[in-house]
Amino acid sequence: MKDISTAKFDPARAAEYETQSRIGLAGYDACHELAACMLSATLGAESKARILVAGAGGTANEILVAGKLEPHWNFLAVDPSQPMLDLAMSRVEAAGLMGRTEHILGRVGDLPAGREFDAATLIGVLHHLPGKEAKLDILRDIATRLKDSAPLILAGNCLAYASEPLFMAAWGERWRMNGASADEIKAKHGKILQGADPPVSEEEVDRFLDEAGFQKPKRFFSSLFWGAWIAHLR
Repeated sequence: MKDISTAKFDPARAAEYETQSRIGLAGYDACHELAACMLSATLGAESKARILVAGAGGTANEILVAGKLEPHWNFLAVDPSQPMLDLAMSRVEAAGLMGRTEHILGRVGDLPAGREFDAATLIGVLHHLPGKEAKLDILRDIATRLKDSAPLILAGNCLAYASEPLFMAAWGERWRMNGASADEIKAKHGKILQGADPPVSEEEVDRFLDEAGFQKPKRFFSSLFWGAWIAHLR
């Protein structure tokens, strides 16, 4: 049986994912560009690194942007949704990066044990995992596969949606700017309130990372509910 986080990303959702992502997150491209730059600044320009891309399905922007910036990096893309992984790999192939990208259908915990990776990314994933333990599980699984002191880029929604009605209203206005009707915006509000389970605060993000074995993170991007951090393995 599929779990809720996998079932959400069926073929229909995969087809609309990029459009939805770019409207839903103001600064989508800037976040990915800064994520790549933060990794490059940490690992060193022109470095040779192997990057674990957890939850890679969809736009594959983590790979497209970082692959363009750093021509010597290689990537392992992992995602439990076949339609989302297929979409991501089609974009990687179109960008000419398949020669530097492996892909695995599954979860990080399915990978062989061992500290093989110089860095990892987990972008737009954590708030889709229900409950604290599922969030900690994926962070711990990533941690056990990173080399000592390796960086993790973590990005996603990090506030309880109902706690910020002004942010919710502004998010709805962004959809209106992109042609959504009042009924469509209402439906989107209802879907986001019922369909995701983000950390309730930036402090909770800090606690999750600490429990998973990472040092205190440094935030480098924010947009309404969304935040992005870099954290190094202890």
